[in-house]
Amino acid sequence: MGAAAITMNDAAEWRPAVNPWIIALTVTLATFMEVLDTSIANVALPHIAGSLSAGQDESTWVLTSYLVSNAIVLPLSGWLSSILGRKRFYMGCVALFTISSFLCGLAPNLTMLIIFRIMQGAGGGGLQPSEQAILADTFAPAKRGMAFAVYGIAVVMAPAIGPTLGGYITDNFTWRWIFFINIPVGIISLLLTSRLIQDPPYFKRRKLSETRIDYMGLGFVALGLGTLQVILDKGQRDDWFESNFIVALTVISVLSLIFVVFWEWHHKDPIIDLHLFREKSFAAANFLMFMLGFALLGSTLLLPLFMQTLLGYTAERSGLALMPGGFTIMVLMPIVGFLLSRYSPRYLMMFGLSMLSFSLFHMTNFDLSVDFRTVAMARVFQAAGLAFLFVPINTAAYANLPRDKNNAASGLMNLARNMGGSVGISLVTTGLARRAQFHQSRLSANLSASNPQFESALRGMTGVFSGSGAGPGSGPGSAMQHGYALLQARVITQATMLAYIDNFWVLGTVIGCLIPFVFLIKKTKPGGTMAAH
Repeated sequence: MGAAAITMNDAAEWRPAVNPWIIALTVTLATFMEVLDTSIANVALPHIAGSLSAGQDESTWVLTSYLVSNAIVLPLSGWLSSILGRKRFYMGCVALFTISSFLCGLAPNLTMLIIFRIMQGAGGGGLQPSEQAILADTFAPAKRGMAFAVYGIAVVMAPAIGPTLGGYITDNFTWRWIFFINIPVGIISLLLTSRLIQDPPYFKRRKLSETRIDYMGLGFVALGLGTLQVILDKGQRDDWFESNFIVALTVISVLSLIFVVFWEWHHKDPIIDLHLFREKSFAAANFLMFMLGFALLGSTLLLPLFMQTLLGYTAERSGLALMPGGFTIMVLMPIVGFLLSRYSPRYLMMFGLSMLSFSLFHMTNFDLSVDFRTVAMARVFQAAGLAFLFVPINTAAYANLPRDKNNAASGLMNLARNMGGSVGISLVTTGLARRAQFHQSRLSANLSASNPQFESALRGMTGVFSGSGAGPGSGPGSAMQHGYALLQARVITQATMLAYIDNFWVLGTVIGCLIPFVFLIKKTKPGGTMAAH
């Protein structure tokens, strides 16, 4: 999303030929489709693996391949737009995403599905930066916050409903339909874009014949970000640095990204404009957007997993518990957009971070008997915090940037959010596994004959199984074994519950510590323009 330090007179130089809100709905359609696809395939993995005769570990490349290609294209989108033209690049991405979705649905084996997912991720990676830049040029600064609010509804809601929708489709139809549903949306988006959207007059395409392509930068960006995404996605499964594969990828990723920073900073025609980070507000906003992705996707993973593994909810019921949060975002996003025309983004960000941190600390009060309403209300509080963060961060980030940097800035902001989400998911899954092991070890230490409470519980369990009969070979010894097994299962459940609480504590603390970073963002006037100093 690019927004410039544009005065009202500058913004009036060009306005689209159609109603701006029609354009906003047009680009939001493709946004929802693409963001939804980053999460909708998760729950379908067992079905995909079984259908294509693949192992569970092999099938995870269906997710990883998409994330890798998506991460690589995101920071390159500004450079590609400058060569192809923004509208042409955007339509090309929608077309590639739609065609590859169709091919994914037809994939005869896992190898072909992974290839088509790489294509799909490449098409999806160019959508969001282009869409945000289109919105910034379409709306005057005073109305830009409301426009980004409409866009933000799609970005924040799609990851929440993706797993539920994916589960419903795979349970009632076939996993192939999670890809086929993109086809009509993509076709409608292409038709509307071709008729309604145009590049602004100031957007000048660069002639490819006169452009020196930075092949070195392009190659190392792809290598560094690609390997980083694989590390984050596969790290916990491969036990992190106990795996030679992860260690090798980490070395490659770190060296590649360090090289990219030095190379792109000094290159005359870089494919990623790192000099944008000289603008303090933009740099701070990128960090906050990274952490927003961290909290959004990390908690979006935790809550459904908690409900399904410990509370025994079905995927549909856990989706219903998340639904009030989605409605909260839908209601609050436009209100936040309106408030941005009255108040500085800094105040709204402080409120959003406080609310988000409060909601995560509130979740530390969960236990194994928590009811549906309590979980749903906790998600509502969390959604309220997220609604007050997405739009103000985006608005503040671009208030002081020149408008010809729209696409370059958009790619970096979206990369920050996506990588934050990947880091959040990776740390949450690692934290759950490690803390569950820690608590299980600590609790299991109490399962000894020297503990009177354990002995009393074991006698009670043994008596129950002795009285009911434990099947063939039942007797005192068998009943005691069943008693031990039941107590051990309870210990594992309690340890897992404590691990969830630990993760909620960590997320709440991290988000709360971000509040001082808001003051690194320069004060802006309501409407997103730079305040006079």
